Amino acid sequence: MHLGIGFFATDLTNDIRDVARAAEDAGFESLFVAEHTHIPTSRQTAYPQGGDLPEVYSHTVDPFVSLSFAAAVTERITLGTAVCVVTERDPVVTAKEVSSLDRLSGGRFLFGVGVGWNREEMADHGTAFEDRWAVLGDRVRLMQALWTSDVASYEGVHARVSESWQWPKPAQSPLPVLIGGSSRTAMRETVAYGTGWMPMPARQALPERLAELAALAAAAGRPVPPVTMYWARPDRGVLDHYAALGVQRSVLLLPFEPDVLPTLREWSRLVREDS
Repeated sequence: MHLGIGFFATDLTNDIRDVARAAEDAGFESLFVAEHTHIPTSRQTAYPQGGDLPEVYSHTVDPFVSLSFAAAVTERITLGTAVCVVTERDPVVTAKEVSSLDRLSGGRFLFGVGVGWNREEMADHGTAFEDRWAVLGDRVRLMQALWTSDVASYEGVHARVSESWQWPKPAQSPLPVLIGGSSRTAMRETVAYGTGWMPMPARQALPERLAELAALAAAAGRPVPPVTMYWARPDRGVLDHYAALGVQRSVLLLPFEPDVLPTLREWSRLVREDS
């Protein structure tokens, strides 16, 4: 099983270049960054993890800018979004950013996508919360058309593009699209158009969720998608449990602190124990 690092790249925390170099030097397989375009001050939507919303959420650096800097100072580590909130983005522009980053990084990008959880943030982008999964599906499918066809078009309810050229194409084919979310809907969408599922720990036992994912894939006549567990606990017993269940990758989220490098160095022992 691969071990990755999750990081909120902000103007309050370490420079993404320092974190990327340290993660690669420590032997981590991947580095994922989060995205929020803004946080409305109304705060009507409760923080999913409970309590007050951490300040870093309103300070995130654009993920494609930050990962471009990370790619420029590294050679091997895989770079990803966890997650890119596609329901708040223009899909044609995002398709160009994704393919450009994958091409310039030498095929090191993992496109983790999600619907988002903040109703007010989503509304500011013109997306109705009730439509979020349909919006995500249309926009990802549009992007996949642009990545794979010389002359691409897509006509959906929530996204469309006329017959168009768009280059560069991603270095990877297919480009990995990891669907974030722990719900049955997220699993169903993963089977429909994703290449991997990226849940977080939830109340439902993971073996039950993996069995449900396998059943959905079998019903659709599709292979079971690989699983990336996001926000995994930095605990050897937990990670070994995930590995035994067939989880492909576990991502440890660095704390919301100004200096995360000491924690990253401490967690590097988990990489050494795996080798």
